Amino acid sequence: MRTETVDATTTPDHPEDSTMTSHQPAHADRSEDTAAVRALLQRSTAAWADGDGPAYGACFTSDATDVTYAGTLYRGATEIGRAHQALFDSFLKDTRLDLDLADLRFYGPDTAVAVTRGDVRKSSAKPSRLDKLATYTLVREAHGQWRIAAVQKTQRKPLMEAFSFRVRPATRPAAD
Repeated sequence: MRTETVDATTTPDHPEDSTMTSHQPAHADRSEDTAAVRALLQRSTAAWADGDGPAYGACFTSDATDVTYAGTLYRGATEIGRAHQALFDSFLKDTRLDLDLADLRFYGPDTAVAVTRGDVRKSSAKPSRLDKLATYTLVREAHGQWRIAAVQKTQRKPLMEAFSFRVRPATRPAAD
């Protein structure tokens, strides 16, 4: 499966990318919505790279949930922004969030689910293996802007996956 990088400095060349799936009638053109969702994820990675907690929090709905890789649950755009500013000022200082959009599905006119592969790295470091997965629930708010309503981040465990796939081949996903 081909994926595209969501980066603050680039825009994907193919908003109609066939790897993106949609649960809409075949005649529904979601290219504008796809571009808007990608732009939202790009704004979040740009805010991260800038160490700007309030801008990162602004990517979320007022009642959003953010379950971090560490298992911390943050609620609401304000808390997400505040907490990330504290992280950007300490543990995550001078880092960037790299994301590849692996899947994007729309459920109705105002809801989407995105799955990304990603990693956090020092700004000066070369991009590394994208070994974290995140599932985003995105909503279009009344004013037409897409925002993140929920995100759940998970560390991928390649050794555990390899063992499971070898012992029980039926556990291997069809598209990995």
